Amino acid sequence: MKKDNAKKEKTNVKKKRKGLSVVFKSVFGIISILVIFSVIVSIMGYNSFTAALLEQYTDDAFNTANTASAGIDADRMDAYAESGGKTQEYLETWKKMSDLCNSEGVTFIYVIRPDLTDYKHITFLFSTINNNSDYQCYDFGFVRNTTNDEYREKYKRLYDGESDREAVVRDQGYIETDPHITVMIPLKDKTGKTTAILCVQRQMESIVRVRNTYVNRVIAVMIGLAVLVIIGQTLYLHFVLLKPIRAITTETSRFSKENSIAGKKLAETVKNKDEIGGLAASIDKMEERIVSYVDDLTRITAEKERISTELTLATKIQASMLPSIFPPFPERKEFDIYASMDPAKEVGGDFYDFFLVDDDHLCMVMADVSGKGIPAALFMMATKIILANYAKMGKTPSEILSAANSAICSRNQEDMFVTAWLGILEISTGRLTAANAGHEFPVLKKGDKFELYKDKHGFVLGGMDGMRYKEYEIDFTPGSKLFLYTDGVPEATNSEKQLFGTDRMLDALNKDPQADPCGILKNVRGSVDEFVKDAEQFDDLTMLCFEYYGGGAKQ
Repeated sequence: MKKDNAKKEKTNVKKKRKGLSVVFKSVFGIISILVIFSVIVSIMGYNSFTAALLEQYTDDAFNTANTASAGIDADRMDAYAESGGKTQEYLETWKKMSDLCNSEGVTFIYVIRPDLTDYKHITFLFSTINNNSDYQCYDFGFVRNTTNDEYREKYKRLYDGESDREAVVRDQGYIETDPHITVMIPLKDKTGKTTAILCVQRQMESIVRVRNTYVNRVIAVMIGLAVLVIIGQTLYLHFVLLKPIRAITTETSRFSKENSIAGKKLAETVKNKDEIGGLAASIDKMEERIVSYVDDLTRITAEKERISTELTLATKIQASMLPSIFPPFPERKEFDIYASMDPAKEVGGDFYDFFLVDDDHLCMVMADVSGKGIPAALFMMATKIILANYAKMGKTPSEILSAANSAICSRNQEDMFVTAWLGILEISTGRLTAANAGHEFPVLKKGDKFELYKDKHGFVLGGMDGMRYKEYEIDFTPGSKLFLYTDGVPEATNSEKQLFGTDRMLDALNKDPQADPCGILKNVRGSVDEFVKDAEQFDDLTMLCFEYYGGGAKQ
């Protein structure tokens, strides 16, 4: 059977569990988010800083190029080329360019003439270098190959008059003079004809320094934030959530073994003013009442009568934990809901729940705790409160199941587990968001009949820490119905050891699919009773039916 298989699987994986606490995983998750955020911010900042600095570097280089061009007579370019680099006029012009190169802090200022046939070679007419640079400049008249096709295209654009300025950024691959920016402007004579190209090269050390400073600051800030998050989140989760849940889990496990009142009440240890605090107070009252009844009955009845009375009390306590007044929301006309739970013993591990998270969201739960009797009932109560508490925090179904699984696994000394289906309906739109932790498939009626909806299953709650659950969405329209149940329905067995099965359950649902939720449950229960007859009920039988009217009124 499904629960036996889950029990075996849980036993196999238990040895592999690390036992990490909720606090550790929560802090680790937040730090992971901070790391991801810091990486994204660093990349964006890195790119933005680089782009801004490159733009500034380029503009400064163009300003230097324009200043240098003012000291060169473009009409005299042929004379410069024929001077051999030794005439007075050439040397004076070269001196101005050299002084400008050193005063502006650029690496090179040079003037070239490309081979206009294919632009694959360039000839250096002027070449100056910063005195603080470790590089060497080219001699007058030196001819070299054009660096690459990008340069050839830019030279051609300048000579053809298609552009008045070009720039090249070289920061990848093999670079002779380290990462740098080279800007180019045409030198034009009085007729507007380009006679040469003036180039200014600036190295990118400053950009690298600024970027490194930025990255170091981001790393320092993120380390500081991580430390603060670790301290703050650890303290917060420990005192607000983990410590109370551990105290409740420990007490319920202790009470299930010892069946005696603790020296210190749970409510004195758990002082939360929320559902967790309410659960602690309820467990205190339940323990007091159970122990009180057990003591009284022990003095006047036999052991069998004492146990019977104890279980009767537990049945009432368990029943009081489940919604039992129908209709539960008489003022709401958008939907109707009905549920029932018949335990196989006096107390059971099945439970259902439904409540309004807010005016527009209805949460529905169907769950089945492993085992029977009082331990299962106590575990059921704790699980029910934990699920409701996380749901009212505004979490999504998958987040609720993940958080509840972590809370249960943190101190699950009894090795119990829960299968659960949880959905949150947005009442105004009819959109249901749900997640399944190893529970039975839900049944939907969106047309003329009920059909099994094979949703995505996750692992059982309490089975293995660190599990994540997938969500899915269903859009309800007026007249849509949802039927939830535990395995006690399809696994109901007759005297011939035959199972009621899913097919018979669907037949019972479709016997009168237009009936209201109460009528739907009566039809299914009637079919189960007719099939089982006098055979003993071995499992809890729990069902819930929801009908969506939409539009604020019953159709």
